[in-house]
Amino acid sequence: MNARSGFRRVVMGLIVAAAPLAMAAFATAQTDSSSSAPPAAAVSRDTTAKSAKAVPAAPSGSSASGARDECMNCHLELESAEAVAFKNDIHRQRGVSCADCHGGDPNSNDMDVAMSPAKGFKGVPKKQDIPKLCGSCHGGANEGFHARYRLDDVLAEYSQSQHARSLEANPSGAQCVSCHGVHNIVAVTDLRSPVHPGRVVDTCAKCHGNAAYMRDFNPSLPVDQKEKYLTSIHGKRHARGDWKVATCVSCHSNHLVREVKDPRSPVYPTQIPATCAHCHADAKYMASYGIPTTQYRDYKDSVHGKALLEHSDLNAPACNSCHGNHAAAPPGVGSVIAVCGQCHQSNEQLYETSVHEAYFEEKKLGGCIVCHGNHGVQPTADTMVGFAKGSPCAKCHVDAPSDSAASGIHRLRGLLDSLSVGQTRAEAALARAENLGMDVSDARYSLKEVHQAQIQARVAIHSFREAELEEAARPGITIVAKAEDAGHDAVREYLVRRQGLVVSTLIVTLAVILLWMKIRQIEKKQRGEDA
Repeated sequence: MNARSGFRRVVMGLIVAAAPLAMAAFATAQTDSSSSAPPAAAVSRDTTAKSAKAVPAAPSGSSASGARDECMNCHLELESAEAVAFKNDIHRQRGVSCADCHGGDPNSNDMDVAMSPAKGFKGVPKKQDIPKLCGSCHGGANEGFHARYRLDDVLAEYSQSQHARSLEANPSGAQCVSCHGVHNIVAVTDLRSPVHPGRVVDTCAKCHGNAAYMRDFNPSLPVDQKEKYLTSIHGKRHARGDWKVATCVSCHSNHLVREVKDPRSPVYPTQIPATCAHCHADAKYMASYGIPTTQYRDYKDSVHGKALLEHSDLNAPACNSCHGNHAAAPPGVGSVIAVCGQCHQSNEQLYETSVHEAYFEEKKLGGCIVCHGNHGVQPTADTMVGFAKGSPCAKCHVDAPSDSAASGIHRLRGLLDSLSVGQTRAEAALARAENLGMDVSDARYSLKEVHQAQIQARVAIHSFREAELEEAARPGITIVAKAEDAGHDAVREYLVRRQGLVVSTLIVTLAVILLWMKIRQIEKKQRGEDA
């Protein structure tokens, strides 16, 4: 090595020594990843493709394609941590050289030539330029690369994400190397990868669990998602090495992460059922867990599902309303009532004072779901009370003297019917009056309040006490009785008016006849006098 070359090596060494400072935030966390990786296990649904066949490491001074790479020669000679890490990087194994990202001439051992701007040398890219740089291969423009490695247009997805918008506003925002690493990138299916299903939760938590960091982007976002996840059924299985369970990217996506309030987000309320169904409706995927896979189908046909999915009622519950999101867990027998009570508070309070509460708890029955079901909840109807086929009461009770509750059930049903049947009778009476041309608009309007009385009565039924149900139903019963009476009164008034009209017509007709007869008499008398 001559003096000039030695001098250049020293200068280049100084430059290389500064480079790690610019990349340390991304490279340091990955240098010991292989030693801290958890045991290997099945790969999650989001990365089910098999790992690419391993490519032998290239000689230190050349890429996997055999091309000369003086960048590696020099940096390895200087024992650069980046160069050492890059020896096993998947990009190097696929023939990508230092110059493909950093620019310059990898064929020259002259530092001035190799790192000359005239040769396209860019050095360490700015953080906000990294997505575009990675996208030169991982975007849609490089069709050959895309076809060869069967990669999606990651750049297009990332560009529409919330992370991309955050990066535009703040150079500390998440981009490619924030998640995948820098010089020691491995395949997603490799357990050493920070985005492998076994490690992606920790990777997301590096930012989303850091309150100081998140304050610069959205101070309102919680930073305890990972802690909650670890308490969930997903998190507990994940901790035991089950990589099939849902992780952050299973629900939020990976490159195309959108805000929760974005209707296109997979975790927007109207999208959540389909997102959960991605796993939970797949019988083959869920076979090893021994749980049903009909939840999504049942939910879509339920009163909750139709309200949310067909009518976009965001107040209607989705999967996470009952099961939770990051801390997702199936409601236990004791918690079902509390879960339903989040929306149905009055029903919960009445049920807790009823005779059923203690009995259901003793028998380990799930409260609300005994009568209403869980995912397939249907609209309530008075027919639920009684002994008809499919009635919840008939699950436990029989319509016989031997069942002491049977007569009480009939009385409860009678009170409910007094509203529905009474309303039907009242509407028929008012309709008859209207057809006769009578004005019964006030009575007709009053019937609108009966619907509210029916709701109150169907709430009160959860107390399973006749007196409480009667009190709730009484206002409605009074309204339908008055409306029915108003209809009958109007009909009677019509009949009276009709009778009066007939009499009046007869009187007028008689008067006209008498008048005509009188006129004829006068005319006859006048003709006699003239004669």
